[in-house]
Amino acid sequence: QVQLVESGGGLVQAGGSLRLSCAASGSVLSIKSMGWYRQAPGKQRELVAAITSDGGTNYRDSVKGRFTISRVNAKNTVYLQMNSLKPEDTAVYYCNADGVFPSTTPGRTYWGQGTQVTVSS
Repeated sequence: QVQLVESGGGLVQAGGSLRLSCAASGSVLSIKSMGWYRQAPGKQRELVAAITSDGGTNYRDSVKGRFTISRVNAKNTVYLQMNSLKPEDTAVYYCNADGVFPSTTPGRTYWGQGTQVTVSS
């Protein structure tokens, strides 16, 4: 059974930094794409950043230049370095993984439990 375990959330002042980590546990040989989503109260979950196994990245416009996504394939781990944080970045951040091999459910998207990020003004 594949599980995604996140860490690194917390409370920070505006302008500060946080680093989120997400590790996939279980018998995972490869993951095609890993990413971070966030959901603020009363809003839909939105993509923050994603990275493929060959290093291709995708960011939402509002975080470009401030957030950096990276991964270590050998550890099935993805990171999100968040700098120059703003109050509007406050949300629960979720890690996800697509194209997990092997998987008891091919094509399934896996999600972490979420970690709270709160940015005070």
